[in-house]
Amino acid sequence: MFQDMTKQFNESMAPFRELVNIQTKMLEELTRQQMECTKACLDATMQQSSELQKCKSPNDLIELQQAYAKELEATLKAANEQNLKALTEAQKAMQQLAQGSLEAFSAKK
Repeated sequence: MFQDMTKQFNESMAPFRELVNIQTKMLEELTRQQMECTKACLDATMQQSSELQKCKSPNDLIELQQAYAKELEATLKAANEQNLKALTEAQKAMQQLAQGSLEAFSAKK
């Protein structure tokens, strides 16, 4: 009897565990992406700082700043797209899980 209750409990908790797994994977992916974005921004800043010493005129400085701003914009745009992709994939997985759970619950009645 205890084994049956344990089995039933484990089966009923399976969707919740799957939900936690989906969220964990999403957070791991977002964290990895944010670390990559931060590294890219730091690298761009270091590169810009080293190039700053080579500027000989105000126009050189303006061009350097424009290139730096464009690089940061591209990096942040790419990070945003990757974040949205990770969130969308997690949302779809959660919707499929919820739909499957509702269908399983409806079938039992």
